[in-house]
Amino acid sequence: MSFTLDSLAALIKSRRNDSASTSYTKTLLDAGMPRIAKKFGEEAVETVIAAMEGDRSALVNEAADTFYHLLVMLEARDISLDDVLRELERRTKQSGLAEKAARGAKE
Repeated sequence: MSFTLDSLAALIKSRRNDSASTSYTKTLLDAGMPRIAKKFGEEAVETVIAAMEGDRSALVNEAADTFYHLLVMLEARDISLDDVLRELERRTKQSGLAEKAARGAKE
């Protein structure tokens, strides 16, 4: 498969220059963070529901919607997918339990 999250992030970034009349992504970016965050939250909840119901097809579809809306949210805040991946890489250099304990000690 040649389509990646990097491809999707690049496509979303390119939509900043599109017209809102032809691009759903542009309408989200123009609407601002409250609308973007709401859509992400809705999709995340729908993903959880699909997972709980055991509907594989629905889960795949909702997960795709969640990834998309997360990447739009990141783009709106000028956070790249690489920024997130670097953080995940940093976290995976230790066990998840150790990482959570380290975060708890800082808070």
